[in-house]
Amino acid sequence: MRFDVLTLHPEMVTGPLSASILGRAVERGRIHIGIHDIREHGLGRHRSVDDAPYGGGAGMVLRVDVVVAALEAVAVEHAHKILLSPQGRPFTQQEARRLAEQDHLIFVCGHYEGIDARIEPYVDEIVSLGDFVVTGGEIAAVVVIDAVARLVPGVLGNAASAEEESFSEGRLEYPQYTRPRSFRGHEVPEILLSGHHAQIEAWRRAQSEERTRLRRPDLLRSDPSRPDLLCPGVDVGGSDE
Repeated sequence: MRFDVLTLHPEMVTGPLSASILGRAVERGRIHIGIHDIREHGLGRHRSVDDAPYGGGAGMVLRVDVVVAALEAVAVEHAHKILLSPQGRPFTQQEARRLAEQDHLIFVCGHYEGIDARIEPYVDEIVSLGDFVVTGGEIAAVVVIDAVARLVPGVLGNAASAEEESFSEGRLEYPQYTRPRSFRGHEVPEILLSGHHAQIEAWRRAQSEERTRLRRPDLLRSDPSRPDLLCPGVDVGGSDE
């Protein structure tokens, strides 16, 4: 699978995308990552990439002609083009699985006050990390690439890891433990030392449901078949009328 990132600040994405699991996946040829400086398509001697917004206002806006030129220099047929913006669809584990079905993803990172709105016809979708604003799209691009890449076969050392993690089944992951067995009075649950795999699996499933009920009951509202997991008093969609 191939990922390309269009950015004004390559250094913001180069490190995270070349380290740890992603770095090893690149070395093994499981994924391919290209990082492209939008400024290479800037205008004039100073490689200008932005201008003041029409209608006035604070900050500068990235020019659509510059960004589209950078995009068209990278895009190939069937590439899926994504604009990172707080105005996009919230990114979830389900969205990660959907994007992992693509062969080639291109990420367009905004900066300053964003990109001229006329960029939208040139991308396939707009993605957001959530209801907050960060300095630029680079951080969001790294997060999305990491979440998607680990679903690509061969990227994780143990394929089961991706199946058992939080949100894989709409639940938070069960708690994990390792040595030491005892730490300052905190013990590893005895069930994990029992060797009874069926009982351990049942305990983990119960822990996953309990953690989700206590910490993220909103996830359970999307599963009307399990209203029993919700905290008392949590609305499961009924009407008071």
